[in-house]
Amino acid sequence: MPEPSSPVRRGRLLRHAAAAAAFLAVVGYVALQWVYGGKPAPRCTVVSGNGDGASYTFTAEQAENAATVAVAGTSRGMPERAVTIALATALQESGLRNITHGDRDSLGLFQQRPSQGWGDARHIMDPAYSAGRFYAHLAEVPGYSRLPLTVAAQRVQRSGFPQAYAKHEPDAALLAAALTGRTPATFSCEGRPGTDPGGPARVRAALTRDFGREVRPGTAAGRTVTVPVPARPVADRPPQRGWELAHWAVAYSSALHIEKVAYGGREWRAGEPGRWRRSTADGAGRDAAAGAVRIVTGP
Repeated sequence: MPEPSSPVRRGRLLRHAAAAAAFLAVVGYVALQWVYGGKPAPRCTVVSGNGDGASYTFTAEQAENAATVAVAGTSRGMPERAVTIALATALQESGLRNITHGDRDSLGLFQQRPSQGWGDARHIMDPAYSAGRFYAHLAEVPGYSRLPLTVAAQRVQRSGFPQAYAKHEPDAALLAAALTGRTPATFSCEGRPGTDPGGPARVRAALTRDFGREVRPGTAAGRTVTVPVPARPVADRPPQRGWELAHWAVAYSSALHIEKVAYGGREWRAGEPGRWRRSTADGAGRDAAAGAVRIVTGP
């Protein structure tokens, strides 16, 4: 029978573990400083459209994943409540990060398991695919939109800690309201670009990836992509669709080197302190008035 470890040995192991954790934290911090030129990593903020002061601040990576999850829902005709449930689930399961590890063989935003029929690892690590699978299962839950969020999420996830989803509902509801376009000009990011090249071609490719044939970007002119707001059934107002596209573009501003987004008489600019302002009297205002979202990329 192995000899029990001594208190001294246990203390030494704890000190080593703490030192390793501190080292990894420093490495992560240094890496972020290198990537962003000595500046803090870009942040995003969503605020309440009700004027009650509620807000949620998170990273550009989380914003991109949240936008993709939201589009995966609206593209399937799922209501805002479904998007809220999906976002709260992803916040609990992965912190809205597309992680490559988890309990047993769990992977990705929703910690889906290849061994449980969610798909192979490559597909699960695609945020659009994993979100689509989540919505497909949620749609099979009778009356999910009327159920408490914890119950609806648990019917899909079969988690060992079903009540944990509840704490994310307020933040998920703010995100869902903005990313489905219901609350205009409530989603903003600092938008400092990373190291990958940007440009209109990447914006068009990302729009096609997330929105599919529903969104058809117009021909790029210089560094500008004009995106006509697609029609939906009468129940959905075009401005909501436009704000869904505009907020999506802001969420991807760091990854795609987007410098400006204009819609609905307002514009967002990278590097400004998280504000949507009235559009200047240029082509951006005309495009927005004509029912298009105008996306301007960096050089």
